Amino acid sequence: MMTRSHCYWFSCIITIYFSFLIHSLASPSLHFCRHDQRDGLLKFRDEFPIFESKSSPWNKSTDCCFWEGVTCDDKSGQVISLNLHNTLLNSSLKTNSSLFQLQYLRHLDLSGCNLHGEIPSSLGNLSRLLNLELSSNRLVGEIPDSIGNLKQLRNLSLGNNDLIGEIPSSLGNLSLLVNLDLWSNHLVGEVPASIGNLNELRVMSLDRPIEFANISSSSKLQNLILTHNSLDGSIPESISKFLNLVLLDIANNNISGPIPRSMSKLVSLRMFGFSNNKLEGEVPSWLWRLSSAMMSHNSFGSFEKISSKETLIQVLDLSWNSFRGTFPLWICKLKGLHFLDLSNNLFNGSIPLCLRNFNLTGLILGNNNFSGTLNPNLFVNATNLQSLDVSRNQLEGKFPKSLINSKGLHFVNVESNKIKDKFPSWLGSLPSLQVLILRSNDFYGPLYHPNMSIGFQGLRIIDISNNGFTGTLPPQFFSSWREMITLVDGSYEYIEDIQNFSLIYRSMDMVNKGVEMSFERIRQDFRAIDFSENRIYGKIPESIGCLEELRLLNLSGNAFTNDIPRSWANLTKLETLDLSRNKLSGQIPQDLGKLSFLSYMNFSHNLLEGPVPRGTQFQRQKCSSFLDNPKLYGLEDICGETHVPSPTSQQPEELLDEEEKMFNWVAAAIAYGPGVFCGLVIGYIFTSHHHEWFAEKFGRKKLRVTTSAR
Repeated sequence: MMTRSHCYWFSCIITIYFSFLIHSLASPSLHFCRHDQRDGLLKFRDEFPIFESKSSPWNKSTDCCFWEGVTCDDKSGQVISLNLHNTLLNSSLKTNSSLFQLQYLRHLDLSGCNLHGEIPSSLGNLSRLLNLELSSNRLVGEIPDSIGNLKQLRNLSLGNNDLIGEIPSSLGNLSLLVNLDLWSNHLVGEVPASIGNLNELRVMSLDRPIEFANISSSSKLQNLILTHNSLDGSIPESISKFLNLVLLDIANNNISGPIPRSMSKLVSLRMFGFSNNKLEGEVPSWLWRLSSAMMSHNSFGSFEKISSKETLIQVLDLSWNSFRGTFPLWICKLKGLHFLDLSNNLFNGSIPLCLRNFNLTGLILGNNNFSGTLNPNLFVNATNLQSLDVSRNQLEGKFPKSLINSKGLHFVNVESNKIKDKFPSWLGSLPSLQVLILRSNDFYGPLYHPNMSIGFQGLRIIDISNNGFTGTLPPQFFSSWREMITLVDGSYEYIEDIQNFSLIYRSMDMVNKGVEMSFERIRQDFRAIDFSENRIYGKIPESIGCLEELRLLNLSGNAFTNDIPRSWANLTKLETLDLSRNKLSGQIPQDLGKLSFLSYMNFSHNLLEGPVPRGTQFQRQKCSSFLDNPKLYGLEDICGETHVPSPTSQQPEELLDEEEKMFNWVAAAIAYGPGVFCGLVIGYIFTSHHHEWFAEKFGRKKLRVTTSAR
């Protein structure tokens, strides 16, 4: 599991706050803007040779109050807001810039403009500014003292630049400041004592300095964010001076040692983010009075005995630590708990039935050594459960049918256990199920029987490999899998949960291109089917050709027969195709050579015949991808004149494939129209069902042992 910094959410809150503030200050303009204001804006535009507004250009013949990014005062016509967020200016701010003629500016947003050079001291002349946004540029040098002249300022955001030096003490003059963002720079030294004068300060996101000299305990600071700063050493005791802190996030640093006892004084603290550090020792019991504790990727090994009955914790992430022993039963006393992640530790024994007393949204216990069964009574009341991950344990018995009550379930992973049961086809009725991973268990029997409703309309990823499934699949088996047929643009990049302002990413393992990969974040556009290493036989269902969003298809190690469906030419986004070790016959469809993103394929150990497609992607494959198909021809360019594969002359596939075990998978997407069969299926879906689809933006994956997710 991975979490994103709370900084993102509070930046959003601050942005919304100041947007409303500016809107209240400037309703639609009733008067033309002043000529001096118009001329100042045009001169400012001309300071940047490639300046372009996103839709309508700034033109002298039009009223500047209607120019994109410009807001004027309703009565005076003075420019009071300039918002050029993400407009690429690609230059520096000049000391004598015409921008500084706009003396009535209250809101200035030049974030994400690729500005470089130093912040000019003349910026301090804009004395009416309430909001100054210069984050996410390439600004260098020191923060000018003149910023302290902006005494009306409520929001100062200079984060994500290359600023150096110390935080100027003049920032202590900004007595009305609510939000201070200096995150992700190269600042040094202590936080100046004058910051203690900022009685209205609520949110502070800082760079490297974390010693707070002479800070008053009466500070109203509520949110302190110090993430991603390469901080080392122990947690500074001085943080305990901020008695009004509600959120403390020091995730993704190199902080070591125990959590100081002095932090128990922070009686207002509700959210605690210390993930991805080197903290160790005992987890203090006062944390259970918080609402959220995110402490993954540390070296904690034990828990302090609970001394208080006040247990308010709702979100608890203790994954990737060094806990061992049986399940900590004191967790059963945390009455408000709704998300629990204990994955990637050394816990053993059974999963306690007391967890049924919680209405959990997420139960993540993967990669431990839990044994026994998944008691069906555990999920009888789990009506809010969204994510269940008990992968890589020693669980046995049957798959709990009580999960049918979890109508919002979207992620199920029971990989690498000893569960012995028939295929849980009833999961197909769960409308939100996106990811189903049953691989490497003892499941058995057919995937389909005539009286079942196939369902699985929301499914994006299914991995049932390395089990004992048998039987045949009807032609229409995949025809209702809507989320693999059409992709609808959404708002999020990854499959994720939001828990108390923390983003928690789903993760999984999957074999891709012959290599086991660990997906620490799962892209929203990733679609995959892995039915490999079972005993499924008969003809491959034609309806796979309708799944135009499919990226990975692995049917290897089964007993499929007949031809490869020609409709697979519709799978224009397919990147990985493995049909090896089946009993397929006929020719490889020539149109597969047109699949420009198909970078890995394996047709070996079948009964295929005829010419190999001449497409570029086919010509780039290893010779081993076509082994043991004696009647295939046209392999000279792939295997060489004297190395055309035959059953007797080739090395074992396992040896040849070793050279294929390092690679980068680059995803891309271009959609083409469906074939006739798919058109009929899609038409049926649209006329037979009325239902809002949801699909969200995309994430990234990583090689298991060589790289990390981005």
